[in-house]
Amino acid sequence: MATDHLERGALAGVAGGLVYGLFVATVGNSFTAGLETFEHGHGGSGPVVSGLTTTITSVGGGVFWGLLFGVAVFGIGYYFLEPALPGTGATRRLALAGAGFLTVSGAPWLVLPPQPPGVEQALSTETRLAWYGGLMLAGALVAVACGVAYRRASSRSRPVTVAATLAPLALLAIPVVLSPANPVHGDVPAALVAAYRWTVVFGQSVLWGTLAAAHTWLGESATTSVDTDYPATAD
Repeated sequence: MATDHLERGALAGVAGGLVYGLFVATVGNSFTAGLETFEHGHGGSGPVVSGLTTTITSVGGGVFWGLLFGVAVFGIGYYFLEPALPGTGATRRLALAGAGFLTVSGAPWLVLPPQPPGVEQALSTETRLAWYGGLMLAGALVAVACGVAYRRASSRSRPVTVAATLAPLALLAIPVVLSPANPVHGDVPAALVAAYRWTVVFGQSVLWGTLAAAHTWLGESATTSVDTDYPATAD
């Protein structure tokens, strides 16, 4: 049973990683290449590596992250957390994907949002890494709190259940208020910085959404196959 969960998590990870890697290779890299002109003072220097190498690296990196999240979250995590996840079928996978996004990216980005090339940050790398790790832990705890709140309020009306489930998200305001200031400076216009951040957010959403969709499809196929493998018994 555990091996089956790991295999489905890995397959879902490959699917999600490929989609995410292709998004980075086509959209993300083009955006980043344009922003790098600001980093080099609008200079006309050509790329250091070829476009093919960049594309292969992006797709390979996407598959790596997809496999990592697929095995860790949808393989191991789903195996242990399935009974506690809200809803059934696709809803459970989407809830787990939302928890994964909140833990890995959402909560940390409230304090340390993605920064494009050419933008320098005041906080040191060590400080940012420490805060990022702490915010990942905070995101995981809040995700668990949302699950507990759903279980306790699931017997009530839908609006009450939804409100109770989302209420723990307000706890993330605490680290946001307590976090140190991290002023940034660079030549990239604020509008492009905002566009870059939303592109990164969209890319991560695509990754987690594809993971959930692929795992749902694989899970349903596996269940169907198991149901039809039992031999018929005579009355």
